[in-house]
Amino acid sequence: MILDDLRGAVRGEVLGDEQSLSKYSHDASIFEVKPQAVVQPLDVEDIKSLVRFATEKNEQGERVSLSGRAAGTDMSGGPLTESIVVDFMKHLNHVVSVSPEVNSQGVITGGSAVTEPGVFYRDFEKETMKVNLIMPSYPASRELCAIGGIVSNNSGGEKTLMFGKTEDYVSRLKVVLSDGNEYEFRSLSPEELAKKRELKTFEGEIYRKMFKLLEENYETIQRARPDVSKNSAGYFLWNVWDKKKFDLTKLFVGAQGTLGLITEVEFQLVPVKKHSRMVIVSLRNTDVVSEMINVILSFKPESFESYDDKTLKLAMKFAPELVRKLKKNIFVLAWEFLPSILAMLRIGFPKLVLLVEFNGDNEAELEEKTKEVAKALKRFRSPVRRTRSEEEGKEYWEIRRESFSLLRGHVKDRHTVPFIDDVIVKPEHLPEFLPKLDAILAPYKDKMIYTIAGHEGNGNFHIIPLMKIEDPETRALIPKISDAVYDLVLEYGGSITAEHNDGIIRTPYLTKMYGEGVVKLFEDTKNIFDPKGIFNPGKKVRGTLEYAMSHIRERW
Repeated sequence: MILDDLRGAVRGEVLGDEQSLSKYSHDASIFEVKPQAVVQPLDVEDIKSLVRFATEKNEQGERVSLSGRAAGTDMSGGPLTESIVVDFMKHLNHVVSVSPEVNSQGVITGGSAVTEPGVFYRDFEKETMKVNLIMPSYPASRELCAIGGIVSNNSGGEKTLMFGKTEDYVSRLKVVLSDGNEYEFRSLSPEELAKKRELKTFEGEIYRKMFKLLEENYETIQRARPDVSKNSAGYFLWNVWDKKKFDLTKLFVGAQGTLGLITEVEFQLVPVKKHSRMVIVSLRNTDVVSEMINVILSFKPESFESYDDKTLKLAMKFAPELVRKLKKNIFVLAWEFLPSILAMLRIGFPKLVLLVEFNGDNEAELEEKTKEVAKALKRFRSPVRRTRSEEEGKEYWEIRRESFSLLRGHVKDRHTVPFIDDVIVKPEHLPEFLPKLDAILAPYKDKMIYTIAGHEGNGNFHIIPLMKIEDPETRALIPKISDAVYDLVLEYGGSITAEHNDGIIRTPYLTKMYGEGVVKLFEDTKNIFDPKGIFNPGKKVRGTLEYAMSHIRERW
């Protein structure tokens, strides 16, 4: 019945066959949630019609909701729903414009781009690179993910250390809200905000209620801001109003489509540097990592990543396949890695490998900077080497990115289980935090195979174990380990998710992180924008651990 009704409401495609419903029951998470229908809206008018359709159905007593979906690479279950999936990829997939800014010398210094949410990031970047510009907060899944997910998750990646997260680059949004109309959001001055609050419309009501909520709870909200450089947990209320500007784009970024459906995004862009060089550090232990990070950060690297000894062992175990991926002669590759191999023979297997990348337009200056970094790190008595070319640096990135994928391909009886996949603490805490994290995970080594890799400069680590998830005893470990890891993260003032967001897997833990008072403000925010609860329910607010555990996939 709902399929027929939907086909009468929109001009785009409506899918209800078993194959389609099965495909949209999954993302990159551990969950399976089967929708009633999938709609591929033709345009913004279709999205407006969908919202009005959902509202009418709810008024008639039918429980209908809408969950936006882009490329489906989310690891938290964010776009999964038992109701209607709104797929942006089929039609809302155009880069509208790319506008470079040129100085008086004719040099491109920055710019902006306007795009629809269903554009693959890889295609978006091709357009911006035509004028040597980039949106730098792309995630590691840059070849697979799409713009809608990047914005809705507040994504970050290897360049976040220098450039920040997606929230720092969204300057304007168009969103269809729960009254079925499209609105534009951008930063407003106090005078512009006053005019919005005077509107006798749903938009005016939004501004009045949000301003009241933020003003009356200003100190509480500011105290709730996690004391880390990256965060994707909860609604970012602390970013909206600073007494000088009022910017609701900061609220939609990272909201996982729970407040409205984004139809257009304007990003600010930055120029791409011509050259890069890398410094690689091998650490026998993590005792000096905090002090070393401070020294490295003083040189302002563009990227600062790490991988652990388990990742390096995987790289050695699957070396022939890595060589094939790199498309290089194994003897040439062995020669290039010889300094790292000799270091291992001298100090033993490193506990942690640090990858520090510098970018610039002057190759000689980069060479000099990496020499200075290597000299500054001598006092730590850890092997340090500098790459001789950008190509050589890519080989170390390949170890960081591909080792776990190779392991996953070889272990046939276990599956990737992201559930503690995105923790972050301030880097100064790492010497204490990392051994304690390993101590929590170590007792379960017979139940899961895992590596720890991440963005060392931010203190952000990704742990995505392989587990026999169909085993009830193994599944029961998920909340047990989550509780222990999140307690440790919060002990050090961190966030339970830096980049991957809440979705089904982490929404139940937001009260643990923020407390009941702040979560109540999240619920109030949701009610202001979505009083009938039609946008992606169960994410950000009112999600339960019982629901999450009952929707874990049993078959892959």
